[in-house]
Amino acid sequence: MVPGKVQGVVEMSIEGLLGLMSSVLGTREAAEKYLPLIATIFIFILTSNWLGILPGVGSFVFEKGHESVALLRSPAADLNFTLALAIIAVFTTNFFGIVVLGVFAHIKKFLNFSSPINFFVGILEFISELSRIVSFSFRLFGNVFAGEVLLTIIFFLLPYVAPVPFLMMEMFVGFIQAFIFSILTLVFLASHIAVTEH
Repeated sequence: MVPGKVQGVVEMSIEGLLGLMSSVLGTREAAEKYLPLIATIFIFILTSNWLGILPGVGSFVFEKGHESVALLRSPAADLNFTLALAIIAVFTTNFFGIVVLGVFAHIKKFLNFSSPINFFVGILEFISELSRIVSFSFRLFGNVFAGEVLLTIIFFLLPYVAPVPFLMMEMFVGFIQAFIFSILTLVFLASHIAVTEH
């Protein structure tokens, strides 16, 4: 009946996220509706970012011909993972845009033949959707992969005491990258479900 400390922290985190989402989406109802999507993306990316910090991850190596392949790696240190996650995020935000606005109203953002300027703006919108996939995937991949390389070098040069601050920094960077990815997904979602008024 009496909430413990863990439950208090979880409830405070969810309330903080709902407050942030409400300020972006405009209403508390919309924030509660899309909370599972944004929170899942955040928790999933945070977990995958922090997997690379665990002891032993990356140290088990499989010899494949003349090259060595790590058996365990942080998922976010692989471009395939981040690209798939970026595609899912962009397609999901577009799907919710179709659900809220309707198929034709959403497609009209990209294909608008009312004037040459609107047609050109629609092409730019389509290109910006593709560039979101690229920026999402390379931002997450670059930061996590660079962190793994940094930790490997530090562990090799000064193996015992020196890596501790870098491990803390990588935990912070992993949190920030998960937060940025989920907040950008929220902002793109807000732009897709917003009803444009003339």
